[in-house]
Amino acid sequence: MSASSCLFNLPLIRFRSLSLPPSSSRFLRLPPPSSSLRSFSVPISPRKFRAFSGTTAMATDAKDAGMDAVQRRLMFEDECILVDEADRVVGHDSKYNCHLMENIEAKNLLHRAFSVFLFNSNYELLLQQRSKAKVTFPLVWTNTCCSHPLYRESELIEENALGVRNAAQRKLLDELGIVAEDVPVDEFTPLGRMLYKAPSDGKWGEHELDYLLFIVRDVKVEPNPDEVAEIKYVSREGLKELVKKADAGEEGLKLSPWFRLVVDNFLMKWWDHVEKGTLDEAVDMKTIHKL
Repeated sequence: MSASSCLFNLPLIRFRSLSLPPSSSRFLRLPPPSSSLRSFSVPISPRKFRAFSGTTAMATDAKDAGMDAVQRRLMFEDECILVDEADRVVGHDSKYNCHLMENIEAKNLLHRAFSVFLFNSNYELLLQQRSKAKVTFPLVWTNTCCSHPLYRESELIEENALGVRNAAQRKLLDELGIVAEDVPVDEFTPLGRMLYKAPSDGKWGEHELDYLLFIVRDVKVEPNPDEVAEIKYVSREGLKELVKKADAGEEGLKLSPWFRLVVDNFLMKWWDHVEKGTLDEAVDMKTIHKL
């Protein structure tokens, strides 16, 4: 059987309808049968692939037509790192697929994530309100920055959680305009990991193995409106008031589920270490807290 005729028997990932000329068949490379990865490589130029895959997927998903253009692009371009419950890498998949509740429930897709807690020299914690355009948990208040390391060499480095710290530095610039010089990767302290699942609405949700990163720095903040609606620094007492308002449903205020888990289980005792300069004493990267 010719390579071109084989092409149409191949499983196509994330494209509902796809037609390629016969000459394109030489670009496809399937992983070996024993591979545990959930996707395959398309070794053409990244620019052409991003434009091709993104526009094809977007065009076929009419039900997502109302999604913000920037967020939609990131949903299809960003490749999250799939892990098992022991935080071992098992593959990668699009941000879109990783956040569909049907995949989370049916396939148990679990991806690696991080949550940054940035304090200023007065030991106040920087919070953000997620933008209205966010696909999951829009307009909720949360910690400084929450996102995902991507399936790329610099963010897959496991030693001392360097890949996750590199990703955190990247996203602090993307979301809050905080330049890399203000948040050196060596200044992040990974304190622990937690595993949680949280539906956002009927379609979207989170299922993450989340690295909790603390850093104390005075920084200049220029929020990206595509990502962030508002920011504020809070003291311990200010955070307690925020939690009370959220619990009472005042002002329509809501907290992200991952932030609330950290607040309820870890944050106040870790805040003591922030103020005393003893964060290293609080580090526990061996345990994965299942919350």
